[in-house]
Amino acid sequence: MGKEKIEQKFQVKRDANENLFVPYIMAGDGGLDQLEDRMLFLQASGVAAIEVGIPFSDPVADGPSIQDAGQRALKAGTTLASVLETLEQFKEKREVPTIIMTYVNLIYRYGVEQFALDCINAGIDGVIVPDVPLEEEDFLTSTFQKHSIAFIRLAARTSPPERLKQIAERAEGFLYAVSVNGTTGARATHQESVHAYLETLKRYSNVPVLAGFGVSTPEQAQQLSANCDGVIVGSKIVDLFHQSDKLAIESLIKLSL
Repeated sequence: MGKEKIEQKFQVKRDANENLFVPYIMAGDGGLDQLEDRMLFLQASGVAAIEVGIPFSDPVADGPSIQDAGQRALKAGTTLASVLETLEQFKEKREVPTIIMTYVNLIYRYGVEQFALDCINAGIDGVIVPDVPLEEEDFLTSTFQKHSIAFIRLAARTSPPERLKQIAERAEGFLYAVSVNGTTGARATHQESVHAYLETLKRYSNVPVLAGFGVSTPEQAQQLSANCDGVIVGSKIVDLFHQSDKLAIESLIKLSL
């Protein structure tokens, strides 16, 4: 269902006056045999969608927790192909949208058309590629559009208003608002100016705006959600799964909604 599924599922949450909560997990961290259990657990906990990271040797957007998880996954032999094959095996059980986060090198080597086809077979609704700028995205977006896969764009706080407007106007599925300067990872606080930035994106965007990078507590999630539609939480979720602390994950999600 792709873009439509994201739109429909997010609308159900918003109609219920819930903040959108999208957790990030690293595929293959702890073994690919854990992926189904973890995703279905998150789904049952009330998330709006699930972002699945593909391990990569040079993850420029990732902070220490996700880099470490990626290294563990690579050591376990996780590949883009094996993740897509695993996701296909339980796609019928997934009711919330599944978003893949990967880097352009992996897609290029895989073949863009083949990647899109295998995403459809695996029940993938959207793709995030953080290292492709607006000016160079057409070779991906034309193929994704053909298969109704949402190309999730990131907006950086360092971008001037005109560029933020360009990104927001092209946004599909949701707009990923990077709420800090730098890589992913838990932060104690966010700068006060982040609220004005999120409000600006909300004005420009026709799709939900989600704040990500540096979100690790329910308090931060609630504060950021006051100026947008919800949050994406990665490093904290990755760390808690690594510690096998599902109770803490469940609590974080429920208190953030």
